[in-house]
Amino acid sequence: MTATITLGQLAEFLGATLRGPEDKQITGLATLQEAGPGQVSFLANPQYRKFLATTHAAAVLLKPADAEGYAGDALLIADPYLAYARISHLFDPKPKAAPGIHPTAVIADDAVVDAAASVGAYAVIESGAQIAAGVTIGAHCFIGARSVIGEGGWLAPRVTLYHDVRIGQRVVIQSGAVLGGEGFGFANQKGVWQKIAQIGGVTIGDDVEIGVNTAIDRGAMDDTRIGNGVKLDNQIQIAHNVQVGDHTAMAACVGISGSAKIGKHCMLAGGVGLVGHIEICDGVFITGMTMVTRSITEPGSYSSGTAMQPAAEWRKSAARIRQLDDMARRLQQLEKIVEAVTSGGKASSDG
Repeated sequence: MTATITLGQLAEFLGATLRGPEDKQITGLATLQEAGPGQVSFLANPQYRKFLATTHAAAVLLKPADAEGYAGDALLIADPYLAYARISHLFDPKPKAAPGIHPTAVIADDAVVDAAASVGAYAVIESGAQIAAGVTIGAHCFIGARSVIGEGGWLAPRVTLYHDVRIGQRVVIQSGAVLGGEGFGFANQKGVWQKIAQIGGVTIGDDVEIGVNTAIDRGAMDDTRIGNGVKLDNQIQIAHNVQVGDHTAMAACVGISGSAKIGKHCMLAGGVGLVGHIEICDGVFITGMTMVTRSITEPGSYSSGTAMQPAAEWRKSAARIRQLDDMARRLQQLEKIVEAVTSGGKASSDG
């Protein structure tokens, strides 16, 4: 976290056009409504433009067109939200762990931990594991046998990696996440479930982020695979043998059934569910609470379910939905009658 930075330095860092004094001191970030004299804000969503006239921000990140009529200091840039994302790291108060191994950590003799890694209190690293330079392993993490964590990884406290989990570089994993748990695999023998050993692993690409309490199951035979740049929110379930393409993002509570394959640059909104053994092509956006029951072969936006409406209206709609089958049969009968009348024949009274 930087203590202070000037507007001129921010403009240079972002490649933005500065409208205001270069030496103005900036100490943090805030919304347009809450920003004070030492803080920078941004306008990305037009619905917040109403707060621009009354903001007390030291400067605002704005598109040039949005700056017209605004009298305050500004950093003019094509994408204010992306600019905000970039400078947010300059003011991030997250503690940075120093290299070294806490005396309470338990590390197998044949595990390899780079001297530039940090291992927190009560962490456990099992036999054959490899921890690269710049990795931070939080307190109470468990790193299973033969698992590998690439350079610059950051594991919050209480992350669990089972055996044979391979993590790429600069991967962020939040607390409570479990990677490599046994997939849900059983064979039915006369009504009794027989467990199938899950002998695959998990492979995670570079620059992946995995949210709080998200679970990624190990493969039944081949690895479950998460591509480069994938972003996973909290409480997501990814079942065994799933493949997720590069730079796909999923919001909270998404559930992916076994052996589903999701393409690159897809977005799955909150609560989306996918059945197993289907494929989603690249460039698909699936809206919240959608249940995907078949493969998607064309890029675009997909939805299912019904949107919110007043309860009384919803009850009427639900009643009509229950009547659809009967209405369809009656419509077919009417079509037969109309066809018979228009063709000069005799209408049948059969359903």
